[in-house]
Amino acid sequence: MTAKEIRRAYLTFFESKQHHIVSSAPIVVKNDPTLMFTNAGMNQFKDIFLGEAPAKYPRVTDTQRCLRVSGKHNDLEEVGIDTYHHTMFEMLGNWSFGDYFKKEAIAWSWELLTEVYGIPQDKLYVSIFEGDEKEGLPRDTEAYELWKQFVPEDRIILGNKKDNFWEMGDMGPCGPCSEIHVDCRPDEERAAVSGKELVNADHPQVIEIWNNVFMQFNRLKDGSLQPLPAQHVDTGMGFERLVRVLQNKASNYDTDVFQPLIQFISQKAGIAYGACEKTDIAMRVMADHIRAISFVIADGQLPANNKAGYVIRRILRRAVRYAYTFLDLKDPFLNQLVPVLAEQFKGVFDELFLQQDFVQKVVLEEEVSFLRTLATGIQRFENYTKKQGELLMSDNAIELEKSFEDAWVYSILKDQMMISGEFAFELQDTYGFPIDLTELMAREKKWIVDMDGYHISLEKQKLRSRAATAIDTGDWITVHPDPETEFVGYDDLEIETKILKYRQVVSKGKEQFQIVLQKTPFYGESGGQVGDTGRLEDHSRMFFVEITDTKKENGVIIHYTDTLPEDTDGQFWAVVDEDKRAQTNNNHSATHLLHAALKSVLGEHVNQKGSLVNPEYLRFDFSHFAKITDSELSAIEHIVNKKIRENILLKEQRLVPYAEALSSGVTALFGEKYGEVVRIITFDDNYSKELCGGTHVQATGQIGFFKIISESAVAAGVRRIEAITADAAEAFVVNQTQEINQLKALFKGNKDLSGAVAALIEENAKLKKDAEKAVIERSGNLKHEIVHHMKTINGINVIAVQVDLPNADAVKNLAFSVKDLVDNLFLVFTTLIDDKPGITVMLSENLVTERGLNASNIVRELAKDIQGGGGGQPFYATAGGKNKDGLTKVLDKVTALVPAE
Repeated sequence: MTAKEIRRAYLTFFESKQHHIVSSAPIVVKNDPTLMFTNAGMNQFKDIFLGEAPAKYPRVTDTQRCLRVSGKHNDLEEVGIDTYHHTMFEMLGNWSFGDYFKKEAIAWSWELLTEVYGIPQDKLYVSIFEGDEKEGLPRDTEAYELWKQFVPEDRIILGNKKDNFWEMGDMGPCGPCSEIHVDCRPDEERAAVSGKELVNADHPQVIEIWNNVFMQFNRLKDGSLQPLPAQHVDTGMGFERLVRVLQNKASNYDTDVFQPLIQFISQKAGIAYGACEKTDIAMRVMADHIRAISFVIADGQLPANNKAGYVIRRILRRAVRYAYTFLDLKDPFLNQLVPVLAEQFKGVFDELFLQQDFVQKVVLEEEVSFLRTLATGIQRFENYTKKQGELLMSDNAIELEKSFEDAWVYSILKDQMMISGEFAFELQDTYGFPIDLTELMAREKKWIVDMDGYHISLEKQKLRSRAATAIDTGDWITVHPDPETEFVGYDDLEIETKILKYRQVVSKGKEQFQIVLQKTPFYGESGGQVGDTGRLEDHSRMFFVEITDTKKENGVIIHYTDTLPEDTDGQFWAVVDEDKRAQTNNNHSATHLLHAALKSVLGEHVNQKGSLVNPEYLRFDFSHFAKITDSELSAIEHIVNKKIRENILLKEQRLVPYAEALSSGVTALFGEKYGEVVRIITFDDNYSKELCGGTHVQATGQIGFFKIISESAVAAGVRRIEAITADAAEAFVVNQTQEINQLKALFKGNKDLSGAVAALIEENAKLKKDAEKAVIERSGNLKHEIVHHMKTINGINVIAVQVDLPNADAVKNLAFSVKDLVDNLFLVFTTLIDDKPGITVMLSENLVTERGLNASNIVRELAKDIQGGGGGQPFYATAGGKNKDGLTKVLDKVTALVPAE
């Protein structure tokens, strides 16, 4: 079976068991502060497991793109080294939301693996939870008895809490699980040694492929467990491992999941796969990493220097370094794998195929950027390790080796040298080397990295930002046990409601509360639109608390407030700040008009890559590979304002089936997770028609006026426009007009304002040239005065004097002029230009070559007195500093620096 056939067989099997097939959620997680990336198939169903949202279908199945490179689930270090760990992988899954439980899940697992896929039964082992006395958790005897119907008891393994009790994180849904393992060793090995002892022992041929999690509990903040409202089944099967088993391969990388990429790399590098362990690892790393890189970018996350963007940048740089070092691919190459991957996943995950050019461009630019510093960083690393090695072999180390009692100390040092944590951090901070890349390079030399020292350096840099973002969250306190909430903010800005639950949050040392309402008109921050603010009034409308922000987490709308109402059990009026909402509506609707205008002027390749919509302004990021010209910006702005003047009525369609919406020609955004039904926002069927969950104006005329205030590059192939509307745009035009009128007044009403400014600039440039000419003439005349300060010391002509010139070029010209007049010259000038102290040192060449003087060394020594530094060439150097009071000491110190004859 091919990989595509194996994937289809899984989905078809569970579809026959009345499971609804759902699409993969984006790999980049939005609206969940606990996760950056989807790391398990259950992530998109988290709110259902928590009882915060109803299940649309009692049974579902899918294949989910996952990424595990940070946090608790981190497989990065094993990727490429072993044969079965990956950064991005597919997880096949089937779920029951309060429907079937252990009996059906176990029976169907066995049926699929042995009857549909045909895996020999004697190759399979299963594990169940053995229990945990400390937590008061019993052995999962129900699962044990169920497995006995299919598997001999000697193939049922009792697993500990680490292996057989699954938890989402420190808090959240959890429960016992039952893993299924496959023994892929040759028959003679399996006959000789039981695979039971090799389960969960990191044996490369005895691997877990499927995990059935039985969700029964919720882990609270204090560590205690409480039963979930309903029991659920959450299963996950590693697709790449399954394909390996069914295609009878010794490695995941030998399957048709990875071989198209590996063979492409092999051909381009001119190195056969299988020829050498190091080059094989490099090819596996590249084939794996390009999958993670490409899908994350396709889902809207660009490489960056923080958070999720930094994670993907680390992965990309790790792959580039392997290509550079082991495959001798010195030019950008990784990007060439994108079309191969896109074609491979066509019809499975089409978002990559549809954005192939964009993704390839982003990867290319990242490669180019990193390759600029890679060679320099590697050289720095090599120089460091060479120097440290030389220190080890110094006389002291040799003496240490001779000492019998200390010989073992020397042998340890010799076998495992250490990279200082400070140097490792410098490589990251200056050369963009992620710490795992430095660790990798160290391991290849059998060195280690002082991670404690690295973290000390890192923490010094992060201390302030970490303190600023620290959040302590308490458990939810239920007021009314109603799991369903309703957003009514499209139609109402105030509504009578009640509090369902609340919890305390401490952020930046400040106490806040999060509240969930039964009905709410408050829009929760999502899709680029900021959350509403307003107030929560008691039923008498005499007292209220302010709602300072609204966010959406796992589909639940969370209201932030500094205080709680006195009686949380009562009825309340939720009231949105109407003015802020109206300004936000203006800017959000303007982004839709802008998006359509960009496609009209620049081309259909334009796609939204991010946005921010708040009451003050709008920011819109989009795919485009060139700077937008002034004429293009004018055309875009004109189209948007024309649509505003047309006062187009909003056409809003709710609860439209997703497939029907797409077939109608609507614009959908890559990286967004859409449900079975969607909302369509249309401003003229022939102009702007988008899927959107945000709030909008009722007619475009309400926007008033649209003005672009900036256009810039964000990343490779991504441009950004910032714009304002309505009152802000009017104020901008008024301010611009006032400034122009002021300029006209200064030019005494000159109608040709641009011509007058150009003439002024030209006149200023002429005056500047005249001033520079005067300075040069002055410095030329000054050289004869300077010579009068000369003293001969030890056969060297020394001049040390303060000079008064307006700029550094004049000082330099004067120094070279004096050098032409005086032989054996040792010259030191001190200067004070724009109240900043400076030092200039000039030496005759013979003093450098014959007497061993060095202007760069001299200027650095003198600069200590002005709290500065500098450098330059052996015969000419300069320095700057902070302490102008030290200039006198500089001149006094010169004589002592003149060498004896």
